[in-house]
Amino acid sequence: MLPDDTTLTAQGLAPAGTGRLLLIACGALAREILALKAQNGWDHLDLTCLPANLHLYPERITQAVEDSVLKHRAFYEQIFVVYADCGTGGLLAAKCAALGVDMVAGPHCYSFFEGNAAFAAHEDEITAFYLTDFLVKQFDAFVWKPMGLHKNPELRDMIFGNYTKLVYQAQTRDPALEAKARDCAARLGLAYEYRFTGYGDLATALTDFTDFTAQAAKT
Repeated sequence: MLPDDTTLTAQGLAPAGTGRLLLIACGALAREILALKAQNGWDHLDLTCLPANLHLYPERITQAVEDSVLKHRAFYEQIFVVYADCGTGGLLAAKCAALGVDMVAGPHCYSFFEGNAAFAAHEDEITAFYLTDFLVKQFDAFVWKPMGLHKNPELRDMIFGNYTKLVYQAQTRDPALEAKARDCAARLGLAYEYRFTGYGDLATALTDFTDFTAQAAKT
């Protein structure tokens, strides 16, 4: 059974020990990956997730991914890293290349959820603040408390003064989450925009990985 979002944030997800191929992902992507796995019948894929709160410390992501690859690679035929660059400044891509494992393309999950090409076309969104389904649910844990706004709400305008809107990139159609996202925008004093993205390039990347490994197994 999938842990709750609080557990995915602080602890991540251990692999089930089934499947020939392992996905090493951010805990913030666990629900989306497992939904795609179920939809596509990818029973040959196993999933382990690192704690989602590593995104509060992007300098730790590369080492955590490397440790996970080295820990698990002897038990799987191939490993795919389901992280984008995520603030590592290219270090994660370089480490994955050195380890001989592939990863999702893109600067961050906001980009690959919308589709990297579509996201890059938004030249006027330097002042946008993005939330996904997971981040809407975990808004206090990832935004409000780490930025000290629960204790010092007067800091809001200093921190978010250069932002103009909150963009909710929805992976699922959930009226309750949309209502909460609107509330998040109001709490930050930002205009609100809703975008249904679905799984975007995440679905494409996982499909390409499974197709490639299936073809390689035949040759």
